Amino acid sequence: MPSPVPASPPVPSPASPPGSPETEPDALAGFTIGVTATRRREEFCALLERRGARVVQAPAIRLVPLAEDADLLAATRDVLAAPIDDVVITTGVGFRGWTAAAEGWGLSGELTEHLTAARLLTRGPKARGAVRAAGLNDHWTPATESCEEVKQYLLAQDLRGRRIAVQLHGEPLTGFTAALRAAGAEVVEVPVYRWLPYRDPSPLRRLISQAVSGGVDAVAFTSAPAVLAMLGAARADGLEEALLAAFAGRVVAACVGPVTAAPLEARGVPVVQPERARLGALARALARHLPAHGVTRLVAGGHGLEIRGHAVAVDGELKPLPPAPMAVLKRLADKPGHVVARSELRTVLPGGPARDSAEHAVEMAITRLRRALGPSGIVETVVKRGYRLACERGEVA
Repeated sequence: MPSPVPASPPVPSPASPPGSPETEPDALAGFTIGVTATRRREEFCALLERRGARVVQAPAIRLVPLAEDADLLAATRDVLAAPIDDVVITTGVGFRGWTAAAEGWGLSGELTEHLTAARLLTRGPKARGAVRAAGLNDHWTPATESCEEVKQYLLAQDLRGRRIAVQLHGEPLTGFTAALRAAGAEVVEVPVYRWLPYRDPSPLRRLISQAVSGGVDAVAFTSAPAVLAMLGAARADGLEEALLAAFAGRVVAACVGPVTAAPLEARGVPVVQPERARLGALARALARHLPAHGVTRLVAGGHGLEIRGHAVAVDGELKPLPPAPMAVLKRLADKPGHVVARSELRTVLPGGPARDSAEHAVEMAITRLRRALGPSGIVETVVKRGYRLACERGEVA
């Protein structure tokens, strides 16, 4: 496992003025981003594609409602068994699912009475909006939109003898509920839905392989269960350590907020995240980060090159490249002006150095690279030694 890396501070995401990098229509042109979301996937992908990104969709999890689940019914009846003092509502979709299930069981009126008499603590704006849409009054929402702040808010009070219902958000909140119980509260956990692996694991497994091989520039996560599902799928294929190493290297792990980022940060992975946990803010954070950190700029043969994930801009004109020519170009750009031997270039070709006719594959990749770049003189052949980018060391665009 890669050595721990200090957690990255949130990337600020204020409203962007016209002309700022993240609002440019081509800010993400030439970059490939994996998206693991299930809910609102199309909306998020559209945000990235409008900025020019190539998107690889690989849903990691699926949401399973528990409307017919005995655990949810039992928890609801437990809530209704006596007056409830506080209700912690962690997600809007979960709260709506709970009230809809209660209506189906004929318990809607009784549940509404209990909720009206209780203090409703909402984790964030979406949960608060769901409460208000149901005609109920919310008591308090933390500024950080985190369960940790809700917990500290409650623990600052005398909880002895209080009944508190906690609506779970797809996974147990073991530490949260244990702290409330230790403070003397009676806690009722309400499991409104749960996360399961996506039915077809193939897209996620392909995305893992692409991340390990450098075929994507970033992977975006919108929930902690999606992070855990991807790590679990990688572990099953023997690729977990390689995936973590990729995230610690060239592949950006982008998370919508601190709850989502926590499983990666616990494994030493640096994370890019927006200041506010919103899909639009996450797209803007990527549109700022990737052009600033994922681009190699240099001058070769008198032409300005800007090398991105799967494309290169030559004098400002973006030219997509197939995987083999791109891999060769990136290796040449690692040593601008220096000769790179054919034997070294073989190691970066898709399929690795053991490919049949590897020498011919390098020559074909160079030929295709030169053809795609357009102007001659950018990539030079050094007879019997290899190839080089025609630039002086330290020369930049």
